[in-house]
Amino acid sequence: MKTPVLFAAGKTVDHTGDLSPIGRAEEKLNTSGAETVLLRIDPLSQGWNTPLDEGHFRSGCAPVEALSAACVLLRCGECDAVVIKGTDDIKTEYKNRQDKRRDLMNIYGGTCPLPEAYTRLAYAFIDTVNTTPEAFKKTARDLYDNYRRTAVKNNTYRRPDERWFGYITELFRGVDCANPLLDFSAGLVVGTPEAADLCRVPGKNRVGVLGVGLGETSGDGPGHINEIASFRHLSSAWNGACSQAGVDFRSLFFQGRALLEAYTCYPVVPMAFLLASGIAGSFDEISNILKNHDITITGGLNIARAPWNNPALNALVCMYECLCSSKERIGAVHGNGGLGYKQGVALIGKP
Repeated sequence: MKTPVLFAAGKTVDHTGDLSPIGRAEEKLNTSGAETVLLRIDPLSQGWNTPLDEGHFRSGCAPVEALSAACVLLRCGECDAVVIKGTDDIKTEYKNRQDKRRDLMNIYGGTCPLPEAYTRLAYAFIDTVNTTPEAFKKTARDLYDNYRRTAVKNNTYRRPDERWFGYITELFRGVDCANPLLDFSAGLVVGTPEAADLCRVPGKNRVGVLGVGLGETSGDGPGHINEIASFRHLSSAWNGACSQAGVDFRSLFFQGRALLEAYTCYPVVPMAFLLASGIAGSFDEISNILKNHDITITGGLNIARAPWNNPALNALVCMYECLCSSKERIGAVHGNGGLGYKQGVALIGKP
């Protein structure tokens, strides 16, 4: 079949925003008799180790996984369109239950909270790329400056409270770790070009899903840190997406012809992404790239603010909107799951 297309997207943050494009598309598809499938991104309340229901996805990589599954359904002729939705009311649902929220986020048990698990991963990564903790921390500060610069351009930067600029682990500051307390909801509609025709979506509001790559290690958690720290599975995901799309994204990016949204929770993840994608040829190159090129369109997880399993969904919505209105014709969205054991990359773009 032809390339699947994204043709509707929307989101709300703290109940401000617009989800009506999703509702309008669903209504038109239903009234026209089109076959539609709904895929959902699980909220925090679903738990981390509970059975996963059919059509549900869980982890920070989940939105990219859902997009990949949507493309498989469409290419197999199982449906005409797929709606991907994610909602998590972190702010209101846990307003008087902060202990419950913290317990749900403590996915590796009381002895190894997420910041500590990622600190251990970062030390393994430091050894893998032959750098030092001091260089790692300097590059982490350069990452935050990169996000801030983008957010300032977007007029979305609000400086965090000064206490968040202090170190909460040996390697991470509070601003490096993102799980914002807010209510979030978002959705995407991806389908055949004919489904977009049924919804009377103009060509300028259609963005093709050019390639989706996924990678996964043999397991998640502190017991798999050395395997995860190689990030070979991230290279595999990146190469798979680029191969499907038939593009040299790195060249387009440096030419200013491509947009990027790296997954930015815990600095080790975007550092690994820049290396695994080949955008940076060595660890020492990362800081110079960050000074000259935006690695997010949103300002990253702490600034753009989408909770738990939804950052990549937020990024896909924002990337779709950017590509509908900007001169750039292709964008990459990165998803990271668990302690980095799942990696996903989606390349979307205009024909």
